[in-house]
Amino acid sequence: MKNTRHNNGFTLIELLVALIVTSIVTTAVATLAYAMNAANRATDDTSRKQAQVRFATLRISDLIRNSRLVCYASADEMAVWTGDANADGTVNIDELAYVEAGPAHNRLRLYTFAPTSSAAISLGSIGALATNWWSAYSSQMSYASLIPTCSNVQFGFVPGLPPQSRFVTISFDVVENDSTCHYQINATLRGWAGNLLDASGNIVSDDD
Repeated sequence: MKNTRHNNGFTLIELLVALIVTSIVTTAVATLAYAMNAANRATDDTSRKQAQVRFATLRISDLIRNSRLVCYASADEMAVWTGDANADGTVNIDELAYVEAGPAHNRLRLYTFAPTSSAAISLGSIGALATNWWSAYSSQMSYASLIPTCSNVQFGFVPGLPPQSRFVTISFDVVENDSTCHYQINATLRGWAGNLLDASGNIVSDDD
């Protein structure tokens, strides 16, 4: 009976070997699970940022293609006349839209305005958003965040500075999976209203 009990049990060495094998398998499974989770997070982050870039490209390209003039531009932002919605031959506050990069050039936002005045706006009075020049024409400004986080946003204009510009380039960098990717949005003003500008670059109408 003694010999039978001894033969049916596990020796200390067998238990240690079993524990070692179990530890190795557990470590391998945990490492594989961590690697898969990290890969999924990286894939999700890249997919989300690429979706933001695609959305921003479509939104900004469509805006520029259908706009009449680039009315103002600085290193931080540009303003476009989206069109003469009320057919009065002048720029009104609800016909303006800004593409803004922020003081740090690290985002892309689209700003629009709700009108509280139908007064015409001269091109010379259009300036930076931060100056609140628009508050004389609108009490409400709203924005859509196109790309919440990016870097090195730059605006380019051809053949000259606004309002003579017909072609717009917006370039920026996005970090995806620890790598910096460079993107560029290019669009041409198809209905450029250069025929409305006089020699000094103002719209030929009663508001200038």
